[in-house]
Amino acid sequence: MNRRQVLTGLAAIPLLQSQARSSFAQAADKSQPFDPSVVRQLARELAGKPYQTPDSKLPSPLANLNYDAYREIRFNPERALWRSDHLPFQVQFFHRGFLYNNRINIYEVTGGQAKPVPYRAGDFSFGDTPPPSPDADLGFGGFRIHAPINKPDYYDELCVFLGASYFRAVAKGEQYGLSARGLTVDTGQSGGEEFPLFKAFWLERPSPDASSMVVHALLDSKSVAGAYRFTIRPGDTTVFDVEAAVYPRVDLQHAGLAPMTSMFFFGPNDPADAADFRPAVHDSEGLGIFNGRGEQLWRPLCNPRDLQISSFADQNPRGFGLMQRERKFEAYQDLESRFEMRPSLWAEPIGDWGEGVVKLVEIPTKEEVHDNIASFWEPKGPLKAKGEHIYTYRLHWGPDTPKPSALARFTRTGVSARADNDRLFVLDITGDKLRGLDPGAVRGQVTTNKGEIRNVVSLPNPLTDGWRLSFNLITDQPPIELRAILMAGDTALSEVWVYRWVP
Repeated sequence: MNRRQVLTGLAAIPLLQSQARSSFAQAADKSQPFDPSVVRQLARELAGKPYQTPDSKLPSPLANLNYDAYREIRFNPERALWRSDHLPFQVQFFHRGFLYNNRINIYEVTGGQAKPVPYRAGDFSFGDTPPPSPDADLGFGGFRIHAPINKPDYYDELCVFLGASYFRAVAKGEQYGLSARGLTVDTGQSGGEEFPLFKAFWLERPSPDASSMVVHALLDSKSVAGAYRFTIRPGDTTVFDVEAAVYPRVDLQHAGLAPMTSMFFFGPNDPADAADFRPAVHDSEGLGIFNGRGEQLWRPLCNPRDLQISSFADQNPRGFGLMQRERKFEAYQDLESRFEMRPSLWAEPIGDWGEGVVKLVEIPTKEEVHDNIASFWEPKGPLKAKGEHIYTYRLHWGPDTPKPSALARFTRTGVSARADNDRLFVLDITGDKLRGLDPGAVRGQVTTNKGEIRNVVSLPNPLTDGWRLSFNLITDQPPIELRAILMAGDTALSEVWVYRWVP
């Protein structure tokens, strides 16, 4: 079992007690009044009490499932929520087991009333695993939402909420790739990471002509509770409007907002150690940042030999995301994984987020089955205990950033070793801003914090209808922080390329 099998396998499944001490925890079949303030109140109550571990108890046949046995547990598509009502969204449920033992309670909200979605063993087929008793109340492991994306008469899988606070989505013509999370705590810290869990969901019943669906989620972990509201709009780009209210039990020194995780195994800037028929393997190739100072940054990802953490200080960021810019099959040559069809994920803060850093965590991996890349916004200073911290942002799952930029973009980073202390960097840049320029008017500006930059050359690249910038880095003092940009006089022609070189 590996990451690719898990992601591919779960997507291939045919349309297949630790709840807060509140009326919702006790309700079996009764409807309860509901509005968004209910979830916030539950989160406040959780944060004011000692943490209770999730209910992960299962009947013995289900308690120790392996990947193959779990994959055989299939939800009956005829039992999908709202299927018989012919609404624009349908919901199907994951059983508990394998990596997803924690009980998740799910409610349907209709007309201001919330009613539990009942668990019924008969809604699932179990393969060779003995099914639970017909009267068992096991809750769910998670759920996925289907909606017409590619064809008006077919309900494609749109997004999945499954495992801790992870969720992922696709847009028209895309396949699953990277994931988002509700919140990270201590990611990349030496003391280990905490994984908050979405422990309950409220699904608002859409109207027959709805173009969006609303999901509420209650988050909990040892250090923090939270309330989330997702407004999900599918399309050429699938958009999640996210309203998050965070209630720490303790001061959170390293909380990650709008977090996302991805995989980078190798690419032109960081080739594989072993021979591979594919020229690149990654779900995301770079971190893009539109910072509060008006700069646009591009940081190619790498698979480092040792853990790398990069922090990009900012105030009131305009957006950041893990991006898959290369969209040609020839760049990957993988008929199975189709990396050129993986979505980019862009986080757009709504309102001012103050001071902090966009953090990038790159973890070494020797296999492509691991998500080894994480990025998120970390506020300056802790999120104080007993407080309410509100953040609103928009997640864009799609081919690119939500707003086009007039600046040219770096499309490829190549690195070659010429000698022990000499590295050749070759950067390709494309964009309308570069067309028709006099080569004598364009210059590459390259800086480094250590070592020496030599032989900076910028020239048109007729094969890409863009430009190529190359230079040599002479140093024996890694790691090195590099910056590069194309200029015409004092005018920026391109975004800013930033890179950490480590041999």
